[in-house]
Amino acid sequence: DKAKREEAWTRLERLSEKKETVKGSIVGRVKGGFTVDLGGVNAFLPGSQVDIRPIRDVGPLMGMSQPFAILKMDRPRGNIVVSRRAVLEESRAEQRAEIVGNMAEGERRKGVVKNITDYGAFVDLGGIDGLLHVTDIAWRRVNHPTEVLNIGQQVKVKIIKINHETHRISLGMKQLLDDPWQGIEAKYPLNARFTGRVTNITD
Repeated sequence: DKAKREEAWTRLERLSEKKETVKGSIVGRVKGGFTVDLGGVNAFLPGSQVDIRPIRDVGPLMGMSQPFAILKMDRPRGNIVVSRRAVLEESRAEQRAEIVGNMAEGERRKGVVKNITDYGAFVDLGGIDGLLHVTDIAWRRVNHPTEVLNIGQQVKVKIIKINHETHRISLGMKQLLDDPWQGIEAKYPLNARFTGRVTNITD
């Protein structure tokens, strides 16, 4: 048993140095987290490192072989700390990079409004969110995105800018419409008379 443990430690240290994931399975619950069997050596999985989002029931994950990232190893004390969350985050980052890689600036896409803030709305483009800034919703002044948008609403947007390093995507809705200021001089020449409607009064 001791020889097997020593062999397992040597294998895990080698994988840790290479920043590679290790296979293991959650076998028990302890204070502050869980015990993970890494093939003859037990490791500690903190509760915060189980998933990207908090999980209420870890039952379905128990006993299932899955990859973990080694966060810390202390051979003299026999302590190993692992993370499942780090593996999931890396996988998600790779998926985001792939999705962003298939997008291009100027492209038109359909999306669903996922969240609304004071400065704009986040639109789900199918696995990745883009920011639709309040100033890019319409050519007219929009005080708050809720004047035009609702959560769950399907919208057509144009990709204005892509940051391939941060995977941030800037979107626009007004860019799909003609700019009302284009050709304004010809449409409303100086000294011409027009009939209009009062829409707002200020001091």
